[in-house]
Amino acid sequence: MTAGAERFSVRRVECPTDLRAAQRLRYEVFVAELGGDGPMVDHDARLERDRFDPFFDHLILTDAERDGVVVGVYRVLRDDQAARAGQFYSEDEYDLGVLKRSGRRLMELGRSCLAPEYRGGAAMYHMWQGLARYIVENEIEILFGVASFHGTDPQALAQPLSLLHHRHLAPEELRVRALPGHYQALNLLPDAEIDRRAAMLQVPALIKAYLRLGGFVGDGAFVDHAFNTTDICLVMDTERLSKTQKNIYTKGLAG
Repeated sequence: MTAGAERFSVRRVECPTDLRAAQRLRYEVFVAELGGDGPMVDHDARLERDRFDPFFDHLILTDAERDGVVVGVYRVLRDDQAARAGQFYSEDEYDLGVLKRSGRRLMELGRSCLAPEYRGGAAMYHMWQGLARYIVENEIEILFGVASFHGTDPQALAQPLSLLHHRHLAPEELRVRALPGHYQALNLLPDAEIDRRAAMLQVPALIKAYLRLGGFVGDGAFVDHAFNTTDICLVMDTERLSKTQKNIYTKGLAG
């Protein structure tokens, strides 16, 4: 068996073949597994894609033991790329004005996924290593992006959403807000009524990972019926990372 460091590798997509492989994995996770859809999803070719793909950089994780098949994807958009795209992807759901006015170097994260058999192990560690290198190379100061809970019933998610509001709400200078007309309050339960253990069991692993790194959540959720998700916006200021968190962040994070 190939050693972990040699088995997995992360690279930026540079050709149409790699991009299709990334979109195919996204389809298997976001459409086939989670029931999402969208105007540019190609069900015949099993490709999950949208109008932002030409502007984003795509980082792909490959497995040498399976002839380099793509087993992980991260889609990233720097602020200079967003200027060419006309907006950040998240601006369809959140008012990002507080971040855009900060004058700091921004990068949006999205479409993060792993093939089911690679979740919770070394693959995620290597995916995060590749992402951390990209962040350092591009001198990114603030990371943000939409992350999702499965399902569109906020009341069924009252415990985890309320926990995020009471324990992880972003400070005002980082507090993006769900757009009017789509705003769903996170504060569905008083803090005293939250069963923290039960709430955390409902929080997806990726969101937990950002929280462990010192990430915050924005004000309000966005219920995305097309993707069958309830979305929150996560924000992380790299300057706020503690020494311990920076070690995790730069070395990668499993789980």
